[in-house]
Amino acid sequence: MSTSDPYIFATSHAESIVKGLKISALPVNPRRVAEELDFVVQAKPVEDRGCSGMLVRYGNNFAIAYATHLQNEGFENFSIAHELGHYYIPGHPEALIPGEQGTHVSRAGFNSGDRYEAEADRFAAGFLMPRHLFFPELEKAGKGLEAIEVLSFLCKTSLHATAIRFAQCTRDHMAIVISEGGTVDHCFMSEALKQVRGIDWLRKGQGLPACSSTLAFNRDPDRIAHAERVQDFSNLQDWFGGRRTIEIREDVVGLGSYGKTLTVLYDIDVPEEEDEDDESRLIDSWTPSFRS
Repeated sequence: MSTSDPYIFATSHAESIVKGLKISALPVNPRRVAEELDFVVQAKPVEDRGCSGMLVRYGNNFAIAYATHLQNEGFENFSIAHELGHYYIPGHPEALIPGEQGTHVSRAGFNSGDRYEAEADRFAAGFLMPRHLFFPELEKAGKGLEAIEVLSFLCKTSLHATAIRFAQCTRDHMAIVISEGGTVDHCFMSEALKQVRGIDWLRKGQGLPACSSTLAFNRDPDRIAHAERVQDFSNLQDWFGGRRTIEIREDVVGLGSYGKTLTVLYDIDVPEEEDEDDESRLIDSWTPSFRS
């Protein structure tokens, strides 16, 4: 299983910009950064849906319009940072707005198959939650959904984006899943979990485990709309396959008007491979042979 991230350069580029700006504490304010670049930053009307933001160019002048229909400060900050990504990442301005003027319409949210949108999403996460500032806070925040909520409040970022960044930065075995109805929208696994042999990646469109609290939760749209939550136990094998039937924690929360659900899978106590080999040898040595 490959653990390479084709977009890691976009995250690293964002982090280097934050350092260059001498920003030394969270939260990072993307609107302020844009305005210091002499960008015009403007909110789109609440009724204007269909995209997360726009980058507008007129000669050497730029403007950012960001979506407000979700009424979510964290999503709005992410949308502005996403547009800054299109400005800062080498090659984006020329590819997305060829010529001296024009408009690029964005759809941020970590589920686009478009290379430029995916790169801008990773830039936004790294910009708002740069590892050198985010990781020390992560170490103090605890585990599960409660830790993600603490960091979301601190960084002024959405639960969705914060959960993904948590999975990218933590040393623990954990994963976050965004789902809708009975299927997976996308999943991010921590590096530690990616290294576990014998488990499978969760893919977009894959069905949720039949016995999971997430699937039961998603059957009631009102629970999602009202951002209700559930804390339960689950099993590693049900989510990721393999031969290990390890009990894990499953925190579930509805993402309100976004219409999707966030699941945090954590407290995954994977045995060391040496321990498993010793156990297998012990079982084999004590298994009697019977004559047929």
